[in-house]
Amino acid sequence: EVSLDDPETAFCTLANREELNPEEDSIHHCLYQFTRNETLTETNKLLCDVCTQRHCGPKNNIKSEKKYVYTNAKKQMLVSLAPPILTLHLKRFQHAGFNLQKVNRHIKFPEVIDLAPFCTAKCKNVAEGNTKVLYSLYGIVEHSGTMRSGHYTAYVKMRAMNNHLSDLVLRGQSQALETEPVKGQWFHISDTHVQPVSVSKVLSSQAYLLFYERLL
Repeated sequence: EVSLDDPETAFCTLANREELNPEEDSIHHCLYQFTRNETLTETNKLLCDVCTQRHCGPKNNIKSEKKYVYTNAKKQMLVSLAPPILTLHLKRFQHAGFNLQKVNRHIKFPEVIDLAPFCTAKCKNVAEGNTKVLYSLYGIVEHSGTMRSGHYTAYVKMRAMNNHLSDLVLRGQSQALETEPVKGQWFHISDTHVQPVSVSKVLSSQAYLLFYERLL
């Protein structure tokens, strides 16, 4: 999709990301790195249709002459539509020579996360004037073992039905919701074994998938 937005505002976010100063090995740092501004130069230059047409003339001459024009550009991936359910998938593998190696280090994640610093300034389904897009953690998938074998378990929060979230899913409404974590009891689920656990136990898990529900 080609955007014709003002270049001065094209890379603006809903909240100031420069004030984050995210801690290393945290989900905020992961999101910050994933949405960072990149400069495309040299072999990564962007094929510019406008520059090519200006250089070659009408479109019907471009393929025959093959004089494509590449230009330096800036690239940034931001959230343009805040989802009712936010799913974060952590890359828990890295290349070690010709082999894949599992990444076991702990990544810190909060009960409530603000997605606003990673959303475009014109983010859809966010009320005008809002500078926060809050989500509450309700589920985690954890993997134990190696790249060759292992076991998946889950942490799930048993909570009351979120009527505001239902309205957001069904009707796309974005009125002010709660700003605190949804209250409930956490459970650890491993096959047929289910047992209640504390929040501290949940937050110390080796998360592989994180599931958040929209609060605000």
